[in-house]
Amino acid sequence: MPSALETAPLELATALPARYYAGEAAHARDLRAIFGRSWQLVARADQLEAAGDHVVDTVGRLPVIVVRGADGELRAFANVCRHRAGPLALCNGKGARALHCKYHGWSYTLEGQLRSAPEMQDAKDFDVSTIRLPSLRVAQWQGLVFVCADEATPAFEEVYGGIAGRIAPIDLSALRFARRDHYDLACDWKVYVDNFLEGYHLPHVHPGLSKVLDYRAYDTELHPWKSLQHSPLRDAGGANAYGEGEAFYWFVYPNVMLNILPGRLQTNRVLPLGPGRCRVEFDYFYAPGPDGEALAQADREFSDEVQAEDIAICEAVQRGLDSGSYEAGRLCPKRESALWHYHQQLRAAYADDEAR
Repeated sequence: MPSALETAPLELATALPARYYAGEAAHARDLRAIFGRSWQLVARADQLEAAGDHVVDTVGRLPVIVVRGADGELRAFANVCRHRAGPLALCNGKGARALHCKYHGWSYTLEGQLRSAPEMQDAKDFDVSTIRLPSLRVAQWQGLVFVCADEATPAFEEVYGGIAGRIAPIDLSALRFARRDHYDLACDWKVYVDNFLEGYHLPHVHPGLSKVLDYRAYDTELHPWKSLQHSPLRDAGGANAYGEGEAFYWFVYPNVMLNILPGRLQTNRVLPLGPGRCRVEFDYFYAPGPDGEALAQADREFSDEVQAEDIAICEAVQRGLDSGSYEAGRLCPKRESALWHYHQQLRAAYADDEAR
């Protein structure tokens, strides 16, 4: 059998060993090798509509700020002042005319250029025109905003390209944000992602959802940097909370899920909080108008039920990983191809990190 970081065909593949899901070293490696070198969902476009609107977040260990410039362009910077590492913003905001460091008051334009530094007149050879905030890559897609802190990461279009065409004629940008829920889990963030990436557990963990999705017709497509789990929705005697049509469950490496169902979108962002802890953020989007409002109301109870089931099993899995008794098990080729695909990507990222 292959070693832990050696890639293997699906028919021979095993899951990642338990040591990749526990401990400070694994957490630090994920922040550096995975989150620091990937496209991260950080905002909604409706949060950044006007000049000076800004959103703060963290990508790996890097604090970031995304701001709409006076020229209408979106820009992303390290949220770290070039003086002594103070923050330029502590929270999201609207209509700022400049970015002011909250530590010593250094001021930057919305384009990241230092414009004033109080009381620095006695500093020799100090020229504000030579000081800029480090720029980061930024992309806006389907009403969502993404940031990447690594120049070697593939272009955004390579990572997210093809999704819009595959779900056509659905237009995600036409949906409107309704609410955010978040859940804090006692498990490594990858445990939650692993769970999302296979329908194998569906009949055993989600009795209600199993009545909605057609497990026999449930299939998986693999694409570079992403995968799609797809199922027709079935009537289930009028108990179908999702209505008629199809369910598209997209996963985009390393931690974003796009759950696309008739008339709605759920974005899931899975964030590491520390060894054995993570947060899952759910943003809900619906078509504007009374029909969308009715869907939002009907969704809440059913969504809470599914999440409670996932949380319980993920936390139980983490206890199993921490027990010392688990050895990496074989994957099911029929039902766990997306999980295998993801673990191949993780192995490649870990191997690259070791090489660096």
